Amino acid sequence: MDLVVQTSGGNSGKITDGFVKVKGTTITGTETWTPESKVFVRGREIKIPDLYVSDHEVTQAEYKAVMGWNLSSFPSDAATGEVQYNRPVECVSWYYALVYCNKRSIDEGLTPCYMIDGKTAPDKWGKVPNSSDETWNAVTCDFTADGYRLPTEAEWEFAARNRNQDSYKYAGSDTVDDVAWYTSNSSSKTHEVKKKAANGLGLYDMSGNVWEWCWDWDGNIDISTDSTGTASGSGRVFRGGGWNDICGFCAVADRGSNHSSYRNKNNPYYLYTYIGFRVVRTAK
Repeated sequence: MDLVVQTSGGNSGKITDGFVKVKGTTITGTETWTPESKVFVRGREIKIPDLYVSDHEVTQAEYKAVMGWNLSSFPSDAATGEVQYNRPVECVSWYYALVYCNKRSIDEGLTPCYMIDGKTAPDKWGKVPNSSDETWNAVTCDFTADGYRLPTEAEWEFAARNRNQDSYKYAGSDTVDDVAWYTSNSSSKTHEVKKKAANGLGLYDMSGNVWEWCWDWDGNIDISTDSTGTASGSGRVFRGGGWNDICGFCAVADRGSNHSSYRNKNNPYYLYTYIGFRVVRTAK
């Protein structure tokens, strides 16, 4: 089902059901953040636009519909009555997430956000790299476009914290089992999206289930850092914790990162099966 959302400029924009409109703001750098934030640091001004945020992590079904295959390690368990492919997709590199976002935007008649080597059509980008790639790392994002994209780290944390209206350790609760699938309750697997409680904005699985890629480089954050993150870094940030993590990694203030091609599910390190993503759209 599609919902028609009236935009502030008087034009209507189509937004797929399953998204929550999150009102943006300007973070002045004088706010108090509890728990303490490593992103909203004292003195850093951050502009967060009005956003449509998916209320769930991209599912295997959604990924397959756009990309043509399901690369996840955890397919649905029909014996438990699960909806097929309704677990979050994982084993997704940051590069593959970019492809998904632009392909889905084009499929739905939206303006794609990402540009690589002067092109927005993913079929013009060439093969998705299996290792760090200078051309792909130089991708630019049009944050004013109405297409799908990864949230910035600030946008992600702002939404996870319910616009700084909550002071919960996890996204929606101080009791991790209420809101997150993690090592102590996941039975060593991912689970269907939206089976735990949502946070105050109606967003599910912001803590646990799978880590979620963000746009930002993992670089030093200080008062001069742009709203969209540092200009370079050692890898790309992911947030939220996952099914095989201790509860501390599922906290709204915790953060991790790795290189943009990080996805190989055959790697002996299980972290490869931790990372999925959630999409947002800038509300025009």
